[in-house]
Amino acid sequence: MARKLIEAALTTRTARAALVAGLHWRAIDPDIHLGYRKARVGGKWIVRHYLAALKTYRRIELGTADDAIAEGTLSYNAAVASARDAVAKARRGSTLRFDLPVGTIRTAVEAHIAVHNARESAREGRLVRSITAGTLRRHVLDNPPFANISLEALTEEQLAAWLIGLGDRLKPTRKRRIATDLKAALNAVHRAARKKLPSDFAETVRLGLKADNLAETEQADEIVEGMILADDTVRALVSAAYRVDDDGDLGRLVICLVATGARFSQLRRMKVRDVQPALHRLMVPKSRKGGQGKKGGYTPVRVGPDVIAALASITQDRGSDEPLLCRWRHVQIGPAKWRRDSRGPWMIASEMTRPWKAACKVAGVVGTIPYALRHSSIVRGIREGLPIRLVAAVHDTSVAMIERHYARWIADGLDELAAKAIVPMMQAA
Repeated sequence: MARKLIEAALTTRTARAALVAGLHWRAIDPDIHLGYRKARVGGKWIVRHYLAALKTYRRIELGTADDAIAEGTLSYNAAVASARDAVAKARRGSTLRFDLPVGTIRTAVEAHIAVHNARESAREGRLVRSITAGTLRRHVLDNPPFANISLEALTEEQLAAWLIGLGDRLKPTRKRRIATDLKAALNAVHRAARKKLPSDFAETVRLGLKADNLAETEQADEIVEGMILADDTVRALVSAAYRVDDDGDLGRLVICLVATGARFSQLRRMKVRDVQPALHRLMVPKSRKGGQGKKGGYTPVRVGPDVIAALASITQDRGSDEPLLCRWRHVQIGPAKWRRDSRGPWMIASEMTRPWKAACKVAGVVGTIPYALRHSSIVRGIREGLPIRLVAAVHDTSVAMIERHYARWIADGLDELAAKAIVPMMQAA
Protein backbone atom coordinates (compact mmCIF):
# COMPACT_ATOMS: atom_id res chain seq x y z
CA MET A 1 0.00 0.00 0.00
CA ALA A 2 1.59 3.20 -1.24
CA ARG A 3 1.26 5.98 1.35
CA LYS A 4 -0.67 7.07 4.40
CA LEU A 5 -4.34 7.73 3.66
CA ILE A 6 -5.59 11.29 4.19
CA GLU A 7 -9.16 10.80 5.39
CA ALA A 8 -12.02 13.19 4.66
CA ALA A 9 -15.23 13.87 6.60
CA LEU A 10 -17.90 11.98 4.69
CA THR A 11 -20.38 10.87 7.34
CA THR A 12 -22.95 13.69 6.97
CA ARG A 13 -24.41 15.74 4.14
CA THR A 14 -23.13 18.93 5.76
CA ALA A 15 -19.58 17.59 5.95
CA ARG A 16 -19.64 16.48 2.32
CA ALA A 17 -21.05 19.83 1.19
CA ALA A 18 -17.95 21.55 2.59
CA LEU A 19 -15.59 19.45 0.47
CA VAL A 20 -14.03 20.70 -2.73
CA ALA A 21 -14.82 18.97 -6.00
CA GLY A 22 -12.84 15.79 -6.53
CA LEU A 23 -12.30 12.39 -4.98
CA HIS A 24 -12.18 11.95 -1.19
CA TRP A 25 -11.52 8.79 0.83
CA ARG A 26 -12.31 7.35 4.25
CA ALA A 27 -11.01 3.99 5.56
CA ILE A 28 -13.48 1.33 6.68
CA ASP A 29 -10.75 -1.33 6.90
CA PRO A 30 -6.94 -1.20 6.64
CA ASP A 31 -7.17 -2.17 2.96
CA ILE A 32 -10.74 -1.07 2.11
CA HIS A 33 -11.53 2.63 1.53
CA LEU A 34 -14.90 4.25 0.89
CA GLY A 35 -14.67 7.02 -1.71
CA TYR A 36 -16.87 10.04 -2.42
CA ARG A 37 -16.49 11.71 -5.81
CA LYS A 38 -17.72 15.30 -5.35
CA ALA A 39 -19.25 16.81 -8.46
CA ARG A 40 -20.54 20.34 -9.10
CA VAL A 41 -23.89 19.11 -7.80
CA GLY A 42 -23.97 16.13 -5.45
CA GLY A 43 -21.64 13.18 -5.62
CA LYS A 44 -21.24 9.44 -5.97
CA TRP A 45 -19.91 6.64 -3.74
CA ILE A 46 -17.17 4.23 -4.78
CA VAL A 47 -15.03 1.73 -2.91
CA ARG A 48 -11.50 0.50 -3.49
CA HIS A 49 -9.84 -2.58 -2.04
CA TYR A 50 -6.18 -3.56 -2.05
CA LEU A 51 -4.97 -6.63 -3.95
CA ALA A 52 -1.81 -7.72 -2.15
CA ALA A 53 -0.79 -10.14 -4.91
CA LEU A 54 -0.93 -7.36 -7.52
CA LYS A 55 0.18 -4.54 -5.18
CA THR A 56 -2.61 -2.28 -6.44
CA TYR A 57 -6.17 -1.16 -5.69
CA ARG A 58 -9.33 -2.16 -7.52
CA ARG A 59 -12.26 0.28 -7.59
CA ILE A 60 -15.98 -0.49 -7.63
CA GLU A 61 -18.77 2.07 -8.14
CA LEU A 62 -21.58 1.89 -5.58
CA GLY A 63 -24.17 4.55 -6.39
CA THR A 64 -25.32 8.15 -5.89
CA ALA A 65 -24.99 9.83 -2.49
CA ASP A 66 -28.08 11.15 -0.69
CA ASP A 67 -26.88 14.77 -0.87
CA ALA A 68 -30.13 16.13 -2.32
CA ILE A 69 -32.64 13.26 -2.57
CA ALA A 70 -32.99 10.39 -0.09
CA GLU A 71 -35.06 8.09 -2.27
CA GLY A 72 -33.02 5.72 -4.44
CA THR A 73 -29.69 7.01 -3.12
CA LEU A 74 -27.17 5.87 -0.51
CA SER A 75 -26.52 7.46 2.86
CA TYR A 76 -23.07 7.14 4.39
CA ASN A 77 -24.05 4.08 6.46
CA ALA A 78 -25.76 2.48 3.47
CA ALA A 79 -22.66 3.15 1.37
CA VAL A 80 -20.45 1.45 3.97
CA ALA A 81 -22.71 -1.61 3.98
CA SER A 82 -22.80 -1.65 0.17
CA ALA A 83 -19.01 -1.31 0.06
CA ARG A 84 -18.52 -4.33 2.31
CA ASP A 85 -20.86 -6.44 0.20
CA ALA A 86 -19.23 -5.31 -3.04
CA VAL A 87 -15.70 -6.10 -1.83
CA ALA A 88 -16.80 -9.46 -0.44
CA LYS A 89 -18.35 -10.42 -3.79
CA ALA A 90 -15.32 -9.15 -5.71
CA ARG A 91 -12.90 -11.13 -3.56
CA ARG A 92 -14.96 -14.28 -3.73
CA GLY A 93 -15.43 -14.02 -7.46
CA SER A 94 -12.36 -12.41 -8.91
CA THR A 95 -9.41 -12.14 -6.54
CA LEU A 96 -8.10 -15.48 -7.69
CA ARG A 97 -9.36 -15.35 -11.25
CA PHE A 98 -7.76 -12.34 -12.87
CA ASP A 99 -4.09 -11.59 -13.37
CA LEU A 100 -2.93 -13.37 -10.22
CA PRO A 101 0.74 -14.34 -10.45
CA VAL A 102 1.53 -17.94 -9.57
CA GLY A 103 3.73 -16.74 -6.71
CA THR A 104 4.43 -18.73 -3.56
CA ILE A 105 2.54 -20.63 -0.91
CA ARG A 106 2.42 -17.32 0.98
CA THR A 107 0.64 -15.44 -1.81
CA ALA A 108 -1.85 -18.30 -2.23
CA VAL A 109 -2.63 -18.39 1.48
CA GLU A 110 -2.90 -14.60 1.79
CA ALA A 111 -5.40 -14.51 -1.09
CA HIS A 112 -7.36 -17.36 0.51
CA ILE A 113 -7.41 -15.53 3.86
CA ALA A 114 -8.68 -12.35 2.18
CA VAL A 115 -11.57 -14.26 0.62
CA HIS A 116 -12.53 -15.88 3.94
CA ASN A 117 -12.28 -12.61 5.88
CA ALA A 118 -14.48 -10.86 3.34
CA ARG A 119 -17.02 -13.67 3.43
CA GLU A 120 -17.23 -13.67 7.23
CA SER A 121 -17.43 -9.87 7.34
CA ALA A 122 -20.32 -9.91 4.89
CA ARG A 123 -22.14 -12.51 6.99
CA GLU A 124 -21.62 -10.64 10.26
CA GLY A 125 -22.20 -7.14 8.91
CA ARG A 126 -18.94 -5.98 10.49
CA LEU A 127 -15.24 -6.44 9.90
CA VAL A 128 -14.07 -9.74 11.37
CA ARG A 129 -11.23 -12.19 10.90
CA SER A 130 -12.15 -15.73 10.00
CA ILE A 131 -10.96 -18.76 11.95
CA THR A 132 -9.21 -19.87 8.77
CA ALA A 133 -7.14 -16.68 8.81
CA GLY A 134 -5.75 -17.36 12.28
CA THR A 135 -5.08 -21.02 11.55
CA LEU A 136 -3.18 -20.48 8.30
CA ARG A 137 -1.25 -17.52 9.65
CA ARG A 138 -0.05 -19.51 12.65
CA HIS A 139 0.84 -22.72 10.86
CA VAL A 140 1.85 -21.50 7.38
CA LEU A 141 2.67 -17.79 7.15
CA ASP A 142 4.67 -17.84 10.39
CA ASN A 143 6.84 -20.60 8.88
CA PRO A 144 8.88 -18.58 6.29
CA PRO A 145 10.95 -21.45 4.84
CA PHE A 146 7.75 -23.25 3.92
CA ALA A 147 5.58 -20.23 3.09
CA ASN A 148 8.13 -18.82 0.63
CA ILE A 149 8.33 -21.96 -1.52
CA SER A 150 7.47 -21.20 -5.14
CA LEU A 151 4.33 -22.97 -6.33
CA GLU A 152 6.07 -23.85 -9.59
CA ALA A 153 8.75 -25.75 -7.64
CA LEU A 154 6.49 -27.20 -4.94
CA THR A 155 6.97 -30.93 -4.32
CA GLU A 156 4.94 -33.63 -2.66
CA GLU A 157 7.79 -34.22 -0.18
CA GLN A 158 7.76 -30.58 0.97
CA LEU A 159 4.05 -30.69 1.69
CA ALA A 160 4.31 -34.02 3.50
CA ALA A 161 7.23 -32.77 5.62
CA TRP A 162 5.24 -29.68 6.63
CA LEU A 163 2.23 -31.80 7.54
CA ILE A 164 4.28 -34.18 9.68
CA GLY A 165 6.07 -31.19 11.22
CA LEU A 166 2.83 -29.84 12.73
CA GLY A 167 3.87 -31.81 15.81
CA ASP A 168 2.39 -34.22 18.30
CA ARG A 169 0.70 -31.55 20.39
CA LEU A 170 -2.07 -31.19 17.81
CA LYS A 171 -4.83 -33.77 17.56
CA PRO A 172 -5.04 -35.70 14.26
CA THR A 173 -8.42 -34.15 13.51
CA ARG A 174 -6.94 -30.68 14.01
CA LYS A 175 -4.07 -31.46 11.65
CA ARG A 176 -6.50 -32.68 9.01
CA ARG A 177 -8.45 -29.42 9.21
CA ILE A 178 -5.30 -27.33 8.83
CA ALA A 179 -4.24 -29.46 5.86
CA THR A 180 -7.68 -29.03 4.33
CA ASP A 181 -7.44 -25.23 4.64
CA LEU A 182 -4.05 -25.19 2.93
CA LYS A 183 -5.27 -27.56 0.23
CA ALA A 184 -8.19 -25.23 -0.50
CA ALA A 185 -5.83 -22.26 -0.85
CA LEU A 186 -3.52 -24.12 -3.25
CA ASN A 187 -6.39 -25.56 -5.29
CA ALA A 188 -7.87 -22.07 -5.70
CA VAL A 189 -4.64 -20.87 -7.29
CA HIS A 190 -4.57 -23.97 -9.48
CA ARG A 191 -8.06 -23.22 -10.77
CA ALA A 192 -7.05 -19.63 -11.55
CA ALA A 193 -3.59 -20.21 -13.00
CA ARG A 194 -3.39 -23.86 -14.02
CA LYS A 195 -1.80 -22.97 -17.35
CA LYS A 196 1.16 -21.44 -15.51
CA LEU A 197 1.58 -24.34 -13.08
CA PRO A 198 3.10 -27.79 -13.65
CA SER A 199 0.62 -30.25 -15.13
CA ASP A 200 0.85 -32.46 -12.05
CA PHE A 201 0.36 -29.63 -9.53
CA ALA A 202 -3.09 -30.80 -8.39
CA GLU A 203 -1.79 -34.35 -7.89
CA THR A 204 1.21 -33.01 -5.94
CA VAL A 205 -1.11 -31.16 -3.57
CA ARG A 206 -3.42 -34.15 -3.17
CA LEU A 207 -0.66 -36.63 -2.40
CA GLY A 208 1.43 -34.28 -0.28
CA LEU A 209 -1.49 -33.37 2.01
CA LYS A 210 -3.25 -36.72 2.17
CA ALA A 211 -4.24 -38.02 5.60
CA ASP A 212 -1.90 -41.00 5.27
CA ASN A 213 1.01 -38.62 5.88
CA LEU A 214 -0.20 -38.11 9.44
CA ALA A 215 1.18 -40.58 11.94
CA GLU A 216 -2.28 -41.20 13.34
CA THR A 217 -3.06 -43.56 16.17
CA GLU A 218 -6.30 -44.42 17.85
CA GLN A 219 -5.98 -41.14 19.76
CA ALA A 220 -8.97 -39.55 18.07
CA ASP A 221 -11.30 -42.38 19.06
CA GLU A 222 -9.90 -42.43 22.62
CA ILE A 223 -10.56 -38.71 23.00
CA VAL A 224 -14.12 -39.08 21.78
CA GLU A 225 -14.71 -42.02 24.13
CA GLY A 226 -13.64 -39.95 27.13
CA MET A 227 -16.10 -37.22 26.20
CA ILE A 228 -19.27 -39.30 26.32
CA LEU A 229 -21.21 -38.03 29.31
CA ALA A 230 -23.89 -39.91 31.21
CA ASP A 231 -27.36 -38.33 31.14
CA ASP A 232 -27.15 -37.50 34.87
CA THR A 233 -23.84 -35.69 34.26
CA VAL A 234 -25.41 -33.71 31.44
CA ARG A 235 -28.31 -32.68 33.68
CA ALA A 236 -25.84 -31.65 36.38
CA LEU A 237 -24.00 -29.44 33.87
CA VAL A 238 -27.23 -27.75 32.76
CA SER A 239 -28.17 -27.08 36.39
CA ALA A 240 -24.67 -25.76 37.16
CA ALA A 241 -24.78 -23.46 34.12
CA TYR A 242 -27.86 -21.77 35.55
CA ARG A 243 -26.33 -21.56 39.00
CA VAL A 244 -23.15 -19.75 37.90
CA ASP A 245 -25.06 -17.22 35.76
CA ASP A 246 -27.93 -15.39 37.47
CA ASP A 247 -29.22 -14.09 34.13
CA GLY A 248 -29.65 -17.59 32.72
CA ASP A 249 -27.76 -16.72 29.52
CA LEU A 250 -25.23 -19.54 29.92
CA GLY A 251 -27.93 -21.97 31.05
CA ARG A 252 -30.03 -21.36 27.95
CA LEU A 253 -27.00 -21.77 25.71
CA VAL A 254 -26.00 -25.03 27.40
CA ILE A 255 -29.50 -26.50 27.33
CA CYS A 256 -29.67 -25.78 23.58
CA LEU A 257 -26.27 -27.44 23.06
CA VAL A 258 -27.54 -30.47 24.99
CA ALA A 259 -30.93 -30.68 23.29
CA THR A 260 -29.73 -30.26 19.71
CA GLY A 261 -26.16 -31.58 19.75
CA ALA A 262 -25.36 -28.62 17.51
CA ARG A 263 -22.13 -26.66 17.29
CA PHE A 264 -21.77 -23.30 19.05
CA SER A 265 -21.34 -21.63 15.64
CA GLN A 266 -24.79 -22.86 14.61
CA LEU A 267 -26.64 -21.86 17.78
CA ARG A 268 -25.22 -18.34 17.82
CA ARG A 269 -26.95 -17.74 14.46
CA MET A 270 -30.40 -18.80 15.66
CA LYS A 271 -33.20 -16.25 15.62
CA VAL A 272 -36.27 -15.96 17.83
CA ARG A 273 -38.39 -17.35 14.99
CA ASP A 274 -36.36 -20.57 15.03
CA VAL A 275 -38.14 -21.67 18.22
CA GLN A 276 -41.39 -23.46 17.29
CA PRO A 277 -43.23 -24.22 20.56
CA ALA A 278 -46.31 -25.73 18.89
CA LEU A 279 -44.15 -28.31 17.10
CA HIS A 280 -41.74 -28.80 20.03
CA ARG A 281 -38.74 -28.20 17.83
CA LEU A 282 -35.88 -25.83 17.10
CA MET A 283 -34.78 -24.88 13.61
CA VAL A 284 -30.98 -25.04 13.76
CA PRO A 285 -29.04 -23.22 10.98
CA LYS A 286 -26.88 -25.58 8.95
CA SER A 287 -23.16 -25.59 9.54
CA ARG A 288 -20.82 -23.61 7.32
CA LYS A 289 -18.03 -26.14 7.70
CA GLY A 290 -16.50 -27.41 4.47
CA GLY A 291 -19.06 -27.66 1.70
CA GLN A 292 -21.98 -27.68 4.11
CA GLY A 293 -24.21 -24.69 4.60
CA LYS A 294 -23.20 -22.84 1.44
CA LYS A 295 -26.83 -22.71 0.40
CA GLY A 296 -28.07 -22.01 3.91
CA GLY A 297 -31.03 -23.89 5.29
CA TYR A 298 -32.03 -25.35 8.62
CA THR A 299 -32.21 -28.69 10.41
CA PRO A 300 -35.42 -29.25 12.42
CA VAL A 301 -34.60 -30.80 15.80
CA ARG A 302 -37.31 -32.10 18.15
CA VAL A 303 -36.83 -31.06 21.77
CA GLY A 304 -38.62 -31.66 25.03
CA PRO A 305 -41.16 -29.33 26.69
CA ASP A 306 -38.51 -28.42 29.29
CA VAL A 307 -36.34 -26.88 26.57
CA ILE A 308 -39.27 -24.92 25.12
CA ALA A 309 -40.13 -23.69 28.62
CA ALA A 310 -36.51 -22.64 29.22
CA LEU A 311 -36.58 -20.49 26.07
CA ALA A 312 -40.03 -19.00 26.67
CA SER A 313 -38.71 -16.00 28.59
CA ILE A 314 -36.45 -14.89 25.71
CA THR A 315 -38.95 -15.42 22.88
CA GLN A 316 -41.89 -13.43 24.25
CA ASP A 317 -42.33 -9.83 23.14
CA ARG A 318 -39.29 -9.94 20.88
CA GLY A 319 -38.97 -9.53 17.13
CA SER A 320 -38.82 -12.76 15.14
CA ASP A 321 -35.57 -11.69 13.46
CA GLU A 322 -33.72 -10.88 16.70
CA PRO A 323 -30.87 -13.15 17.86
CA LEU A 324 -32.21 -15.90 20.12
CA LEU A 325 -29.30 -16.43 22.51
CA CYS A 326 -27.76 -13.28 24.01
CA ARG A 327 -25.48 -12.34 26.89
CA TRP A 328 -24.46 -9.29 28.88
CA ARG A 329 -21.29 -7.48 27.93
CA HIS A 330 -19.29 -5.60 30.57
CA VAL A 331 -16.93 -2.63 30.58
CA GLN A 332 -14.15 -2.06 33.09
CA ILE A 333 -14.65 0.95 35.39
CA GLY A 334 -11.69 0.42 37.70
CA PRO A 335 -9.18 -2.12 38.99
CA ALA A 336 -11.04 -5.45 39.00
CA LYS A 337 -14.32 -3.55 38.71
CA TRP A 338 -16.78 -4.10 35.87
CA ARG A 339 -20.31 -2.99 35.10
CA ARG A 340 -22.91 -4.16 32.64
CA ASP A 341 -22.85 -2.27 29.39
CA SER A 342 -25.19 -3.86 26.86
CA ARG A 343 -26.76 -7.12 25.76
CA GLY A 344 -25.92 -8.77 22.48
CA PRO A 345 -25.68 -12.17 20.81
CA TRP A 346 -22.96 -14.68 21.68
CA MET A 347 -20.26 -14.10 19.07
CA ILE A 348 -17.34 -16.52 19.54
CA ALA A 349 -16.97 -19.76 21.45
CA SER A 350 -14.27 -18.32 23.72
CA GLU A 351 -16.92 -16.09 25.33
CA MET A 352 -18.29 -19.11 27.17
CA THR A 353 -14.88 -20.40 28.33
CA ARG A 354 -14.78 -18.77 31.76
CA PRO A 355 -18.43 -19.38 32.81
CA TRP A 356 -18.28 -22.91 31.37
CA LYS A 357 -15.25 -23.75 33.53
CA ALA A 358 -17.13 -22.44 36.55
CA ALA A 359 -20.12 -24.63 35.69
CA CYS A 360 -17.89 -27.70 35.27
CA LYS A 361 -16.37 -27.04 38.69
CA VAL A 362 -19.82 -26.84 40.29
CA ALA A 363 -20.95 -30.02 38.50
CA GLY A 364 -17.77 -31.88 39.51
CA VAL A 365 -16.57 -32.54 35.95
CA VAL A 366 -13.54 -30.24 35.71
CA GLY A 367 -11.78 -30.45 32.35
CA THR A 368 -14.88 -31.29 30.31
CA ILE A 369 -15.18 -29.28 27.10
CA PRO A 370 -18.46 -27.98 25.60
CA TYR A 371 -18.03 -30.20 22.51
CA ALA A 372 -18.57 -33.20 24.80
CA LEU A 373 -22.26 -32.29 24.74
CA ARG A 374 -22.32 -32.87 20.97
CA HIS A 375 -20.46 -36.18 21.25
CA SER A 376 -22.85 -37.32 23.97
CA SER A 377 -25.90 -36.33 21.89
CA ILE A 378 -24.68 -38.35 18.90
CA VAL A 379 -23.95 -41.42 21.03
CA ARG A 380 -27.33 -41.07 22.76
CA GLY A 381 -29.07 -41.31 19.39
CA ILE A 382 -26.99 -44.33 18.39
CA ARG A 383 -27.73 -46.12 21.67
CA GLU A 384 -31.46 -45.50 21.21
CA GLY A 385 -31.26 -47.43 17.94
CA LEU A 386 -31.91 -44.48 15.62
CA PRO A 387 -30.79 -45.03 12.00
CA ILE A 388 -27.26 -43.70 11.46
CA ARG A 389 -28.51 -41.58 8.58
CA LEU A 390 -31.04 -39.92 10.89
CA VAL A 391 -28.42 -39.31 13.59
CA ALA A 392 -26.14 -37.74 10.97
CA ALA A 393 -28.94 -35.55 9.55
CA VAL A 394 -30.07 -34.27 12.96
CA HIS A 395 -26.49 -33.37 13.86
CA ASP A 396 -25.74 -31.82 10.46
CA THR A 397 -22.86 -34.14 9.62
CA SER A 398 -22.18 -37.11 7.35
CA VAL A 399 -22.78 -40.82 7.78
CA ALA A 400 -19.08 -41.38 7.02
CA MET A 401 -18.07 -39.13 9.92
CA ILE A 402 -20.43 -40.93 12.30
CA GLU A 403 -19.15 -44.34 11.21
CA ARG A 404 -15.53 -43.23 11.49
CA HIS A 405 -15.61 -41.67 14.96
CA TYR A 406 -18.39 -43.57 16.70
CA ALA A 407 -17.81 -47.09 15.39
CA ARG A 408 -17.66 -48.60 18.86
CA TRP A 409 -21.11 -47.35 19.85
CA ILE A 410 -22.57 -48.33 16.50
CA ALA A 411 -21.30 -51.89 17.05
CA ASP A 412 -22.75 -51.96 20.57
CA GLY A 413 -26.08 -50.65 19.31
CA LEU A 414 -26.29 -53.19 16.50
CA ASP A 415 -25.38 -55.95 18.92
CA GLU A 416 -28.26 -54.97 21.20
CA LEU A 417 -30.68 -54.83 18.26
CA ALA A 418 -29.50 -58.23 17.07
CA ALA A 419 -30.00 -59.64 20.56
CA LYS A 420 -33.66 -58.57 20.49
CA ALA A 421 -34.17 -60.59 17.31
CA ILE A 422 -33.05 -63.87 18.92
CA VAL A 423 -35.86 -66.34 19.46
CA PRO A 424 -35.70 -69.73 21.20
CA MET A 425 -35.07 -72.57 18.73
CA MET A 426 -36.01 -75.39 21.10
CA GLN A 427 -39.56 -76.20 22.10
CA ALA A 428 -40.34 -75.80 25.74
CA ALA A 429 -40.44 -79.10 27.58
